[in-house]
Amino acid sequence: MKQLVEKIESEFSSRFHDDFILVKSPGRVNLIGEHTDYNDGFVLPAAIDKVIVVAIAPNDNREINMVAVDKGETHHYHLDDPLSKTGKGWPDYILGVIAELQLNGFEFGGFDCVFGGNIPIGAGLSSSAAFEGGIITGVAEIYDLDIPKRDRALLGQKVENEFVGVQCGIMDQFVNIHGEDDHALKLDCRSLEYELYPFKQDDIHIVLCDTKIRRELATSEYNIRRKQCEKGVEILAQYDDSVESLRDVSLELLEAHEGEMEPVIYKRCRYVIEENNRVEQACSDLEKGDIERFGQRMYGSHHGLSNMYEVSCEELDILVEEAREIEGVLGSRMMGGGFGGCTINLVEKAEIESFSRTMKQRYNERLGREIEIYRTRIGAGAGIVEATQEKN
Repeated sequence: MKQLVEKIESEFSSRFHDDFILVKSPGRVNLIGEHTDYNDGFVLPAAIDKVIVVAIAPNDNREINMVAVDKGETHHYHLDDPLSKTGKGWPDYILGVIAELQLNGFEFGGFDCVFGGNIPIGAGLSSSAAFEGGIITGVAEIYDLDIPKRDRALLGQKVENEFVGVQCGIMDQFVNIHGEDDHALKLDCRSLEYELYPFKQDDIHIVLCDTKIRRELATSEYNIRRKQCEKGVEILAQYDDSVESLRDVSLELLEAHEGEMEPVIYKRCRYVIEENNRVEQACSDLEKGDIERFGQRMYGSHHGLSNMYEVSCEELDILVEEAREIEGVLGSRMMGGGFGGCTINLVEKAEIESFSRTMKQRYNERLGREIEIYRTRIGAGAGIVEATQEKN
């Protein structure tokens, strides 16, 4: 981390000047609660210690000067010019923040920013939300903009939805802004109310196994799952007018009307209801300090995702199957939309090296391919960091 910070500081100083602020903005994992967000349910994410670092300072010429250190690329925009997408990727996230701030009536001037990070791109750790959160936090700080935390998260989501064009939910941006050290965050995706639950486990680490598979199938199947859930709600709302989403449906109500649904609709609905219940139970496990029971909920989550919601794949199933057989693994499941990406594993610190070695070997033996493994811990949400503290 120190090396990353020093690289960003050095790059900013060499290009601009020595008077800047530093923002650290984290990626995230979702411990449990998958495909519940668009059903108004619960999720349990946490900010992690893999971050994007942004050095930023105001300027007097109404120019936005952007430097992506990791890519060796720059982009420039003048606040008096028309604002539109570049189509180049990362500049659009900064331009999207500018657009949303302007739409919300905030007044600010130009700025210089340099950024880089250690969040693996494409691994499902939400580097985009970290980028948005870092820029929003930085601009708000240098121009003294009064933007409450909740509004910062919603602004970041709008950047993705309305400027970049990615129809994501609120979870990633919310935990990026609200995350705290040694805590998971239970988010109510309907009300945006949240609670923090202790996750301080010095002897337990979060380890991600990345299949490195990115399948377009995930987008089309995601839309199909949403429609299937909506169909279930439509049927059940006939019998209970308080039902607006699967969040409002009990297993008893679902089971009472199973015969009126196509079997696939029933399976999808049952998974979501059970997953919401698992999130609630997992939070209770954390309050009790029962990390082993928590890990069993993760296995239950994966079983539901694979067999009832059917968004897993052979690679993910193999990783979870193999993790179950390795000493020191408390829980494992696929994380994210599915059909590729990562599994998230709770692994005893003393067994991490053995776990990593064994998983790589067994995955290669069974599929003839390699995986990437990332080790991480729960960290704090986006915030300002004193540069002098990082240099020492």
